[in-house]
This record gives sequence, structure tokens and C-alpha cells, in this order.
Amino acid sequence: MTIDKKPHKEIMNKSVVTKEGKRLGVVKDITFETRTGELIHIVIKDPTPYTSQLGLERSQQGETLIPYNSIIAIGDFLVVSEEDLM
Repeated sequence: MTIDKKPHKEIMNKSVVTKEGKRLGVVKDITFETRTGELIHIVIKDPTPYTSQLGLERSQQGETLIPYNSIIAIGDFLVVSEEDLM
């Protein structure tokens, strides 16, 4: 049985918005726990000024990180719950 890796490719380069419609940036990458495969963060590129105001966690390289568990929908956009970011 093969594992379909299509969802990862579908998420890459999608715009990230809050459920209120505020744009946060674009998905650059996904971080995960190598031992368990648990998805941990979405790495954002081109963060908006609004994103900077949220005080989100940053990677060692200074990239903005959004907790993967804050995602509530994936479609044309990746929609996150702003309440889960804080």
C-alpha cells in the first residue's frame, strides 16, 4: 500500500487567512515530529503586518510559525482560527 502525499503538495503556496478573513501570509513549509510524523507548524512566507502583531512563535531562522492544530479548513485558502493562535 502506498501513502498518498498529495495533501502536502496541495497546502504549499496557499494563502493563509483567519476565519474572519484577515490574510496572514503564504504557506512555505510544514514542520513535523520525525519520530511520530505529527504535524506541528505551518511555516509562513510573506507575513502581513497583521501577522506580526499576533506575536506568533518563530523558527530559529526567524520564520513565522502557525500551529498546525489551528487549521479549521483547507480549500482555495488555508483557514485558521485566530483564537487558537493566541
